[in-house]
Amino acid sequence: MCQMSVVLERDGRQENIMDSVTGLDVTTAGVTLSTFFEEPRVVPDVAVARIDFLGNKLVLVPASVSAQGQGKKKDERYG
Repeated sequence: MCQMSVVLERDGRQENIMDSVTGLDVTTAGVTLSTFFEEPRVVPDVAVARIDFLGNKLVLVPASVSAQGQGKKKDERYG
């Protein structure tokens, strides 16, 4: 199974948001996380920062941090 843990990274610390996540939808309300046995959870005002497929972890950051670009240079190969 390919279930992930989702964390919110803020001020250099990671807060666990949800484990065993099976689905993710990005909507205007925020990021909606789904699991097999729990109700979906909406996490408002966040953006996906990175996904570690080998570690089964998805990292969210506050949308305001994402808008600042996190100090990372855009990879021009991907537009």
